[in-house]
Amino acid sequence: MNNSRLLIVLLILSLGCLKAEDNNTKTDSTEKYKVTFIELGSVNCIPCKMMQPIMEEIENEYGEQVKVVFYDVWKPEQKKYGQQYKVRVIPTQVFLDENGVEYFRHEGFFPKEELVKILKQKGVE
Repeated sequence: MNNSRLLIVLLILSLGCLKAEDNNTKTDSTEKYKVTFIELGSVNCIPCKMMQPIMEEIENEYGEQVKVVFYDVWKPEQKKYGQQYKVRVIPTQVFLDENGVEYFRHEGFFPKEELVKILKQKGVE
């Protein structure tokens, strides 16, 4: 086998290895969380302020299974999330499954006990 053929074979093999590594990385990151809990509100809204400690507790208790995200939809740079999730009132909680598909939505203050029931629907323990 001449040098140019050897070089082509090595190049093909190395590209195949890189592609396999990329696939493994994507799989690991998408399988990490069972649920993404998105809170759309504002730090200046009273019911939203009441949700802050609940979000912290969820993150502390279920952080390996649940990704908690907060968007302040009254801030100009985060207003787009209110539009993206078609928020009518704040706070609004949106729950996404491990595939990023919305499976539940709630508007207003959401007591922790009720919120945990929603998380458990997707296997959060």
